[in-house]
Amino acid sequence: MGLPQRKSEDTTHYTYADYKSWPEDVRYQLIDGEAFLMSPAPTVGHQTVVLEVASQAHAALKGTPCQVLTAPLDVRLPKAEESDDQIDTVVQPDILVICDKEKIDRRGVRGAPDWVVEVLSPSTAGLDHVKKRRIYEQAGVREYWLIQPIDRVLIVYRLGNGENGKTEGGKPEYGRPYTQELSGETPVGVLQGVTIQWDELAARLPQPEY
Repeated sequence: MGLPQRKSEDTTHYTYADYKSWPEDVRYQLIDGEAFLMSPAPTVGHQTVVLEVASQAHAALKGTPCQVLTAPLDVRLPKAEESDDQIDTVVQPDILVICDKEKIDRRGVRGAPDWVVEVLSPSTAGLDHVKKRRIYEQAGVREYWLIQPIDRVLIVYRLGNGENGKTEGGKPEYGRPYTQELSGETPVGVLQGVTIQWDELAARLPQPEY
């Protein structure tokens, strides 16, 4: 199957089998079979956050089974036991940590990371806040961070702290998010000993253009 049409009326349900056949210079993500064209090259602020947060996490996790990875890297999120070619959700988180090395293979990652970080931009904020939050919750990503470098804000979702504790299907759900400015420090709740320091990072971010 060829490249997806870049039109809202495209109703084709794509899978990882289709995804693998597309040219590498055109990057898409799949969410429930729908293809989303990824944004152009990231900004300086975006790259500053990714590099610093990933570096801090990598240093803190040295000597543990957990591995820090960054985009571009395919994360396949099966809904059950379907084969790779049948998977219809393939995403590329900005930063992820995997503590189960059985989930890592030559194609990337199959299964939910323990921690996912997405660095927001105006073109991706809606996708990251709504669609990706839902699929990460359903897949079992234990902690999901959204970082807004322009406004210098962090939003944290954790599994198991929902109002009812579980969804209708019995799986843990994300509860009300925790929000803070990019200052001081924030521990990663699901990774013992990992705390992200913000002050030096925030000082290096480009000034917002208001």
